[in-house]
Amino acid sequence: MKTKSLLVCAVFVTALVGCNRSGVIDATGGTIATAATPGAAAKAGKDATPARIAHGERVALTDHLAPGKTTIFDFTSEYCPPCRAIAPLLHKLHANRADVVVVEIDLNRPGVKGIDWASPVAQQYGMQSIPAFKVYGPDGTLKAEGDAARDLVDSMIR
Repeated sequence: MKTKSLLVCAVFVTALVGCNRSGVIDATGGTIATAATPGAAAKAGKDATPARIAHGERVALTDHLAPGKTTIFDFTSEYCPPCRAIAPLLHKLHANRADVVVVEIDLNRPGVKGIDWASPVAQQYGMQSIPAFKVYGPDGTLKAEGDAARDLVDSMIR
């Protein structure tokens, strides 16, 4: 039990830091993405995993809202260690909370190694550091972004 608690703490602390444009892990936040068709946000459920959209391309977040649910957009890259560390916690949140849907926004275009800061989606949303979040309420309005979104997500995964 002690080992599990230490692991959860280590993941949580790692999730509090992010990857910035210089490739250095810092404490400023982050983002994740994947391409999908509009409205393809995965349904919450025991075995459900978040939809992964964008794959570096521009995306309209409002096309991927889950009506009547809180939608967390997680900007991310497979090349971001803090993004990879927080992903299992976000997947668990997505699977266990019927009122929450997580949608991963992948910054990387196919074939690009390293965090793709020059991708159209990274430019569209002005990404400077990841992981980063945008949280929309059940009514489809933007509830939080930036530090406020990070704090809200952190409180939900605890």
